[in-house]
Amino acid sequence: MSITATYYGANGWLIELDQTRILIDPWLNGDLTFPPGDWLVKGELAKEIDVPKDIDYLLLTQGQPDHAHPPTLQKIDKGISVIASEAATKVVRHIGFTKINTLKPGESFSNTKINIQATSGASVPNIENGYIIDSGIDSIYIEPHGFLDKKLKPRNIDLVITPVIDFSLPIAGKFIKGKTVLPQLIKHFNPKTILASTTGGDITFRGIINKLIKVDGSVEDISLFKDTTTSLINPKPLNEYKIK
Repeated sequence: MSITATYYGANGWLIELDQTRILIDPWLNGDLTFPPGDWLVKGELAKEIDVPKDIDYLLLTQGQPDHAHPPTLQKIDKGISVIASEAATKVVRHIGFTKINTLKPGESFSNTKINIQATSGASVPNIENGYIIDSGIDSIYIEPHGFLDKKLKPRNIDLVITPVIDFSLPIAGKFIKGKTVLPQLIKHFNPKTILASTTGGDITFRGIINKLIKVDGSVEDISLFKDTTTSLINPKPLNEYKIK
């Protein structure tokens, strides 16, 4: 079998895993802003993207607007099944979604086709979710800030979706730890493929926070993959990637 992945930029993905279609953390239209206002940070898409059709699940890792983006969520069918962190649940419930499965780290959602296990993710400020998505044939691990749940036992994962760059702010320190965690992810999951996430896409950011961010690492740093059989893909937005 195979996994099909389409990148929408930032944290957004459409994953098809053995005929189950999952939309993850979409930001497809409108601007991205954080309280208290645009002066702090504002993101703008180069162009809007249509909401994909025939979605089985909406999967949200965090309640922050770059993961649970209200203008995008407003355009999605409110009857779709949602799997979300506790913080993201509050967002989708307020918007009007009716089929919400809230997962804390360690909890799982299962049906006959798929199992989705929530893992402990970034603290922003409360602990949010990563996920292991498993069909019994193919498997995916995704966590958008570069955090690995220490309670997870080592296992083989076909595809890991993770940032590969560190981002930090003065005083606050690293809030995305892609470069730091990447060797741990490779050792822990022995993935066939890694898709770089979180920092890509045709997006423009401005504001005070954007000016203060320090970046460490790059997707071209092949030394991170020395002595491994794992391949890295730096995805282009809207391209479909088949992971066999």
